[in-house]
Amino acid sequence: DVQLQASGGGLVQAGGSLRLSCAASGGVTFDRYAIGWFRQAPGKEREGVSAMSDADGSLYYADSVRGRFTISSDNAKNTVYLQMNSLKPEDSGVYYCNARRLAVDYWGQGTLVTVSS
Repeated sequence: DVQLQASGGGLVQAGGSLRLSCAASGGVTFDRYAIGWFRQAPGKEREGVSAMSDADGSLYYADSVRGRFTISSDNAKNTVYLQMNSLKPEDSGVYYCNARRLAVDYWGQGTLVTVSS
């Protein structure tokens, strides 16, 4: 079974940094699964933050995080990272790791990020 284990969330002051990790298992490889990070703030819908294509490795960033967040992967560890710099209070929320293959989505359990002003 596909499993995605997200970690690295926490409390940070505005302007600070965090690095989220998503350890994938159960047959997930980054050349077969697109990997993405989503977030959900209280009372808001889940939104896409960043993603990495399985086809060509191209990267996607939401306008709100472009230039501040960086998605990367370590194939040897089967782990995807989201480096988040210059954090803002509006970046707060539960961050979820997502893997997608053949129009099927798999989700991790989420990790909470809280950015204080």
